[in-house]
Amino acid sequence: MASRTPYDGNSPQARIAEMRRAERSRDRRNAVLAVTAAAAVTAGLIGFGAWVMIDKKDKANSAAAARKAPVTGEQSWDAKTLGRNHVETPVTYPMNPPVGGDHSPRWMNCNGDVYKNPVPEVNAVHSLEHGAVWVTYNEKASKGDLDTLAGTVSKTPYTLMSPDKEQAGTIMLSAWGKQLTVDKADDPRVAQFFTKYVQGPQTPEPGAACTNGLAEK
Repeated sequence: MASRTPYDGNSPQARIAEMRRAERSRDRRNAVLAVTAAAAVTAGLIGFGAWVMIDKKDKANSAAAARKAPVTGEQSWDAKTLGRNHVETPVTYPMNPPVGGDHSPRWMNCNGDVYKNPVPEVNAVHSLEHGAVWVTYNEKASKGDLDTLAGTVSKTPYTLMSPDKEQAGTIMLSAWGKQLTVDKADDPRVAQFFTKYVQGPQTPEPGAACTNGLAEK
């Protein structure tokens, strides 16, 4: 009967076997780490996605609440009493700036347009009919306030801004049948008016164009 060869831990075969065991152990450890990392990333993505959805829902709810809340100090006119005929003749409006009534067939461009000079009322009223908010100001408005308002208007579709020396208030915001007078651009009601009335529920023709109309010469 042949005798068994004693185990030699230093033999080439033993070293190769030990290397293979170490490699398998390392592969198992790496696999566990990869699964753990993937699970952590997945959980993070799910958590981030849930947070984004909740954040969007909160913002939507806030916007909806702002649209429903009354704007303190605003004036309102019955939309049913405001004419909406297209006319080529001058129109005398009962309020300044006008918030509705018969108007020109052509609207003022209101895609965040900031005009340096007064604009024709009959064209601006047509913009209001399309859901625009029209910001006007007189000489009492400070340069800082005008810069702030211009910045807001320029990045907000369905808005326009122009001077009006004849208006009573320093800064006035007009939508179809709605108007607000403020003294400063940082009045929180300015943002509320924009949120509520830019393409708001008062709009007679929601979604109508605010481009390809009359522009400042």
